[in-house]
Amino acid sequence: MTTLKKIVLVIVSLITIIVLLNFGLNFWIDRQLPQIISENNPTPYAFTYSDLKVDLLSKNIKASHLTISPKSKSQDSLKKIGIYAKIESIEIIDFKIWDLVFSKRIKANSIKINSPEAFLYKNTENAINDSKNIGSEVVKPFEEIIVVSKMELNKGSVTFIYTKTKKPILSLKNLNLQIDGIVITDDILKQKIPFQYKTYELTADSIYYRVSNVYHLRANNFKATTENITLKKFELIPEYSRSEFVKKLDKEKDLFTLRSESIAVNAMDWGFKDDKLFFNANSVKIDQLAANIYRNKLPADDLSKKPLYSKLLRDLKFPLKLDTLAIRNSVLVYEEELNFQKGPGVLKFNNFNLTATHIQSGYGQKKLKNVNIDIDCKFMKNSPFKVNWTFNVLDKQDRFIMHGEVSNLNTNDLYQFTKPYINATTQGIFDKLKFTIKGNDINSYENASLQYHDLKVTLYKKGKPEQKNKIKSALANLILKNDSKGEEIQTKATVERVQEKSFFNFLWINIAAVLKQILI
Repeated sequence: MTTLKKIVLVIVSLITIIVLLNFGLNFWIDRQLPQIISENNPTPYAFTYSDLKVDLLSKNIKASHLTISPKSKSQDSLKKIGIYAKIESIEIIDFKIWDLVFSKRIKANSIKINSPEAFLYKNTENAINDSKNIGSEVVKPFEEIIVVSKMELNKGSVTFIYTKTKKPILSLKNLNLQIDGIVITDDILKQKIPFQYKTYELTADSIYYRVSNVYHLRANNFKATTENITLKKFELIPEYSRSEFVKKLDKEKDLFTLRSESIAVNAMDWGFKDDKLFFNANSVKIDQLAANIYRNKLPADDLSKKPLYSKLLRDLKFPLKLDTLAIRNSVLVYEEELNFQKGPGVLKFNNFNLTATHIQSGYGQKKLKNVNIDIDCKFMKNSPFKVNWTFNVLDKQDRFIMHGEVSNLNTNDLYQFTKPYINATTQGIFDKLKFTIKGNDINSYENASLQYHDLKVTLYKKGKPEQKNKIKSALANLILKNDSKGEEIQTKATVERVQEKSFFNFLWINIAAVLKQILI
């Protein structure tokens, strides 16, 4: 046999072996794959598909028109629990041939999930009952079938539903997700986040989350990456009307309504260390916030002690650090209502801008910088109002200093608050009110000055708020010093804090104390 013939024979033999091997592998994989994803798979879920293609040359697998549902299905729709999903296609890219041949798991570089529509039915109203359940109920079952280092999810929707009410708890629409550097081990599965990753990016056209029985939130154009979060058209909305909310209360409680055009969290780092949540961020910016705080006085007073903000931060049970909080071009409205007949008293802060720095919890800290808060706004639409407020989170006496200045305040602008709340109205101008409050958890000491003119008061009849009490109004105006005559009148006051009232009540009685001394 010539050398050429030998070479040709070797080449033909190799080609024959490769063809036979390829045919054998194809035959084996075609038999193995359905077993991996059939009813006999080691997960609590059954999988079906209409088409399955395996390309050994590119080492890719594509399955089309998949469904996922629990193997054990309840006949009672109220007991429907688990994941139900329809998926247009799944692509597994660069799978490991020999791992597939010799094991019952698919190992690959990445998986791409296209147009999934998934529903997770739950028997509680919490989106996540226990973070470790994610590992045991979601991640681990699918890790039994496939192991990848990269995952892509395109144009999907995910909805968590409370079985009893059939209402959504959490919903994301047009969801896109990419996670790189995925690592899963038995030890990692036991952690709060049951997998490790290098980077992630999640986007959704809209998000809905039922925060509690009282509130839900919505947002559009949601985007979260390893370091940043942005969203548009944020809303935190009550589930009930004001009257419904008040009927449900045993004690007084504020009702919040928040809307913002955009929120951005920058240079973020978060996660769990030793099962303890931590959150750090360089900045949070909230733009065009419209915040409404409503309180009705019909329920009984809540007589529990109200901690000041320094104590609230000091007592947080996890590490929190936020270098800068910026609220821009916003509106803050506080409404307090004695009953539904009179209507609420209203205080408004327009063109509200706030910058707070060095916000940090006291968890594990021995020394912290002072929290510094600067506020610049228009009080009751027209009056410039500036505040500087500082405190230290680790100060157990909860000492604080607040400097404030309000100018050109037409006291008639307070009509919406004074008329329903104290059954009185005022006229006249506060040209300039300056104050410095040095306080703590027990009391405060205040210096203040006021320049004003043409001040008058009108009192109304008790039980008949539409009728003026002319006699009492005349007597009040005789006592009232109606003009500072161009001078800034100086005064001092000491105020005891009412422990069961909020910080803002403490601020209000400080202002009221100096005004009483100056004007009467």
